[in-house]
Amino acid sequence: MNREVIEARIRELKDNYQAGQAQLRSLEAQQKDLQQTLLRISGAIQVLQELIDVPLQAEGPDTQANVMHFAR
Repeated sequence: MNREVIEARIRELKDNYQAGQAQLRSLEAQQKDLQQTLLRISGAIQVLQELIDVPLQAEGPDTQANVMHFAR
């Protein structure tokens, strides 16, 4: 192999490396966003689970207030 061919290959590999690094950063950002979304969903599941686990009283204004408190 002559020097020009080797230098061209080095440039090509460096370009590929930089593109790979950029893609990795993008995927890491997507992973972070997905983890945040899953955390919010988990929290919503927990709140809703607590709502069905708490026995609701049929009468009284506090019942509606408790439901609204858990829903937030």
